[in-house]
Amino acid sequence: MTALITGANGFIGRQLIEPGDRALVRRPVGLASEVVGDLLDPASLVRACEGVETVFHCAGLADADARDVELLWRVNVEGTKNLLAAAGRAGVRRFVFFSSVKAMAEPGEECVNEDWPGEPATPYGRAKRAAEAAVLEAGARFGMHVVNLRLAMVYGRGSQGNLWKMAQAVRKGWFPPLPETGNRRSIVHVADVVAAARLVAQDARANGRTYIVADPRPYSSREIYDALCNALGLPPARWQVPAAAFRLAAALGGPAARISARLVGSACYSPVRIERELGFRAEVDLAAGLREMLG
Repeated sequence: MTALITGANGFIGRQLIEPGDRALVRRPVGLASEVVGDLLDPASLVRACEGVETVFHCAGLADADARDVELLWRVNVEGTKNLLAAAGRAGVRRFVFFSSVKAMAEPGEECVNEDWPGEPATPYGRAKRAAEAAVLEAGARFGMHVVNLRLAMVYGRGSQGNLWKMAQAVRKGWFPPLPETGNRRSIVHVADVVAAARLVAQDARANGRTYIVADPRPYSSREIYDALCNALGLPPARWQVPAAAFRLAAALGGPAARISARLVGSACYSPVRIERELGFRAEVDLAAGLREMLG
């Protein structure tokens, strides 16, 4: 199939590109078969979608860019609508949208599925949720096979996200050993994200569905810390920061509270729906994934 990958110069987009695919970029970067376009320039999207069978929509502003809420909404929601309209008019048959588990309400200590009630807690999450709704509406309007993928935290070689930053801090000795609190955090390796995206684009059973994509096994923060040490060739830590210290920091408020809550809190999302309906199961476990990321 001829596919258009938006955000083709980004971490996930680069992994998706296969020979013959078309790469949408905002400015020339030297990728094979690249086309220059912008989510806020509908005419450029029409040109990019001509002759394309499938769109993998990875482009957008990330959670870290949420300070400018107006721009976040324009790019992630209005930009997605522009792309959907262009795809529909061009006769694109399949459209896969890369969303986030942040499009859901915070799970607390539960391990939740796609039906978890409540509204997203952040502007980024609300924008992703609105874009998901636009994808489903466009599927019905244009008779297009559409799928939303809600990704857990994605990692792998080339990532510069939170797990990679944590690894660099552990390597330099700046990141202290975390306590074992039994919390559960969902992650997924980029190779599994690519495999899931290619599957849902082709499987008719996925049409109109929204799926969480995550490692079937969530990990505690301490398990992630120990796995990072192992992947980096560092000896196991013989001490840990007491959990009470993180709880105190969380109670004090401010940026330190948010960081502390993330380190010892849970963020668990169940991929059972995509496993049950499509037979897909993420295969890269934490140890192998970290070796690949840091190798």
